[in-house]
Amino acid sequence: MEVEKVSETADNFKWYVLRAFSGKENKVKEYIDIECKNTDLGQYVAQVLIPTEKVMSVRGGKKVIKERSYLPGYVLIEANLSSEIQHRLRNIPNVLGFLGEKDNTPTPIRQSEINRILGTVDELQESGEEMLTPFYVGENVKVINGPFSGFRGAIEEVNNEKKKLKVMVMIFGRKNPLELSFTQVEKE
Repeated sequence: MEVEKVSETADNFKWYVLRAFSGKENKVKEYIDIECKNTDLGQYVAQVLIPTEKVMSVRGGKKVIKERSYLPGYVLIEANLSSEIQHRLRNIPNVLGFLGEKDNTPTPIRQSEINRILGTVDELQESGEEMLTPFYVGENVKVINGPFSGFRGAIEEVNNEKKKLKVMVMIFGRKNPLELSFTQVEKE
């Protein structure tokens, strides 16, 4: 009987998005982690995540890689929410509330969204099959993301390991190479 009850509560854990003051995401995560250790909140909160990305910049002629939040102002939380737990999470310092609240009830986000955010591999990749290359040399693409959004060009190189493309685009009447990720372009 006890085992069934545990699995039943495990099914009630869903992912939610807490809105926080931008730049205070780490403080919110830290506070929730401390509350989970020191109180019974740990029974209701499974994970607290801040989606980050690595960004390279050049300072003083040296490459510096930093991690930054790519969803500023949002903290992902896997929790089994009751009204008391919702209230406790809303009252954490620097928290503004839940994203997607309807009638004061937080809406969980879909598993497909969590998989995309966390970068979980698709079932196709898990089965060991290699994904086909979505782009080919000579193919025309349009940049859809980043500072060169809206530019069009032809693919010069495809790097499957890094999921990067070298695209030649016309900028001020000259052809210029851009290194872009697969997600920054779309086929024309």
